[in-house]
Amino acid sequence: MQEASDDELVAAVARGDGQACAVLMQRHLGRIVALARRMMGNQADAEEVAQEVFLRVWTNAEKWEPGRAQFGTWLHRVAANLCLDRLRRQRNTVDIDEMPDLVSGDPAPDQRLEADELAARVEAALQQLPERQRAAIALSHYQGLSNIETAEILEVSVEAVESLLSRGRRQLRTLLATEKDGLLRSRETSA
Repeated sequence: MQEASDDELVAAVARGDGQACAVLMQRHLGRIVALARRMMGNQADAEEVAQEVFLRVWTNAEKWEPGRAQFGTWLHRVAANLCLDRLRRQRNTVDIDEMPDLVSGDPAPDQRLEADELAARVEAALQQLPERQRAAIALSHYQGLSNIETAEILEVSVEAVESLLSRGRRQLRTLLATEKDGLLRSRETSA
C-alpha cells in the first residue's frame, strides 16, 4: 500500500478503504498542517483545517479525476481555500497575541531566544498581510511550491501570484523595518 500512487490510493479511498486514507494522510498531513499554521497563525486552527481537508478526501474521493491535477496540488488548494474562508469569517476577531509554538534548531539558549523572537516577529508580520498575499507567501516560501503550482492552488494567473508575492514581501520588509526601528528607539530611551 505504501508504494501505491496517490491516484491509486484515492481510488481505494473511494471504495471505502480506510488504510488507503491513512497512507494518504501519512504522506501529506505534515505539509497541509504547516501550510494551514502559516496561514491561520496557530496550531489548533491548522489542525482543524487539516482534519477538514482529509474529511473532504474521504467524502469526495469518488469524484477525483486522475490526471486532471496532482493530488498534492489539489490538497493544497483545498487547504488554502479553507484557510481563506476561515480568515474571512474571523477577520475582526483575530488575536495576534496568540502565537504558535515556534521550534528552533539552535542549541544555545541565547541563540534560541533570538531565533524565537525573530520567528515570532516574522510570524506576526505575516499575520498582518492580506489573506491572498499571506497564502501566496506560505505556499511559495514555506511550502516550496512553484509559482505555477501556487497559481493553480489559488486559482489565479502566474502573474497574479508574482504580484501577490512582490507586494507581500515588500509589505513584510516594511512591517519588519518599522518594528525594528521601534525596538531600537525603545532601547535607546530605556538606556
